[in-house]
Amino acid sequence: MAIFKLILPKMGESVSEATITKWVKSIGDVVKEDDTIAEIATDKVDSEVPSPVDGVLKEFLFEQGTVAQVGDAIALIEVDGGEQNESSNTAQERDIIVDQQKAETYIKEELAIPGIEQLDSVEEISPIQHSEGRFYSPLVRSIAQQENVSQFELDNIVGSGSEGRVTKQDVLDFIASRAGTSNSNSTEASFSSSLNAEPVSTRKSAPIQTPAVQVVKSMNGDEIIEMDRMRRLIADHMVQSIHTSPHVFSVVEADVTNLVKWRNKVKDAYKKREGENITFTPLIIEAISKALKDFPMINVSVDGYKIIKRKHINIGMAAALPSGNLIVPVIKDADQLSLVGLSKAVNDLANRARANQLKPDDTQGGTFTFTNIGAFGNIFGMPIINQPQAAILAVGSITKKPAVIETEDGDVIAIRHMMYLTMSYDHRVIDGALGGTFLRRVGDYLENWDKERII
Repeated sequence: MAIFKLILPKMGESVSEATITKWVKSIGDVVKEDDTIAEIATDKVDSEVPSPVDGVLKEFLFEQGTVAQVGDAIALIEVDGGEQNESSNTAQERDIIVDQQKAETYIKEELAIPGIEQLDSVEEISPIQHSEGRFYSPLVRSIAQQENVSQFELDNIVGSGSEGRVTKQDVLDFIASRAGTSNSNSTEASFSSSLNAEPVSTRKSAPIQTPAVQVVKSMNGDEIIEMDRMRRLIADHMVQSIHTSPHVFSVVEADVTNLVKWRNKVKDAYKKREGENITFTPLIIEAISKALKDFPMINVSVDGYKIIKRKHINIGMAAALPSGNLIVPVIKDADQLSLVGLSKAVNDLANRARANQLKPDDTQGGTFTFTNIGAFGNIFGMPIINQPQAAILAVGSITKKPAVIETEDGDVIAIRHMMYLTMSYDHRVIDGALGGTFLRRVGDYLENWDKERII
């Protein structure tokens, strides 16, 4: 008999930890290969950890509800044939070593923090813990130490990771914002003459302060509902987005009569041929993808004072879950898919989202987000940017309205299918001219839909 270590597997490039939400098996249970041992939750999606071997479950190494890092052994399984088990564990441990080496290389080479060469190993850095029990990863701690981020500042950074943990990006965003504050004199100088402001030399930059948490007292008869894990993550993510990006909004109204008539004409034949419905979502996503190719500076992210122009057009599709929470699966390389391919991708992701069957990679890598608030009967809305993207587009419900139509014989009033498109975008990198022109281009693609198009 031998002991096999069940390792928390890799779940995507940006996923480093997961919460053990439920042990499906009990100590002493006989498990078969591919049996689910545990249910886990990351800051993206929920998933399962199957057993790669046959054996008997001997021990849990993490309590239910605790957080484990990718590569951690989370359970022990007693198996027959020690030689085979040893080789399996060796392969897994080899993967972990490679990941650790990649992490060290990333810290030493990509971050280029002065003095980082003095660190012999990532594992030599113990986590920081403040009085309330908040933990920080070795990578976060190393960045904080090298950039002189005080413990007080670190404790007041709003974490976007699992259970509110501070991630590498949270620290880098804080450092960038702090650097922007300390360098504000040069920026203010360029505006002081035009704004008739007081001389820059007489002004001091105010330190960045985290707003105090408002204490809300319950009143007699109130019901107190504890947020679930996903709702807490959504709340933190939304607050972080507002603190990170100065939001600005643009709105256009599009006449989508041709689009509606075309879909009504083809939907029955499409369902009979493909076995599934064609909704308005893939049609709108196609228009967004075309417009992003026309205006690539919308398809960007911000890293301090650097703009990252994305090569791939990966459209996130906001989807409401039966629980009322929100998740954003991603259609990768949406501009490379045919309309049939887009329709199948949309239906597949939506169905798996509702069934809680998304994989971590399904929600990663998005460069632009689309949300359909019209599905709830809303005609208009201003969404919050899905960080680290720079823009998000919402469409309202399609309604019949009287509209002025220009004809050769003069203007006439007709009943048309109209839809509002609204976009929130990061004013650090997208100004009103660019954002408004892009949004108008999306509307134009929808208005000029070919009614004779073959699908």
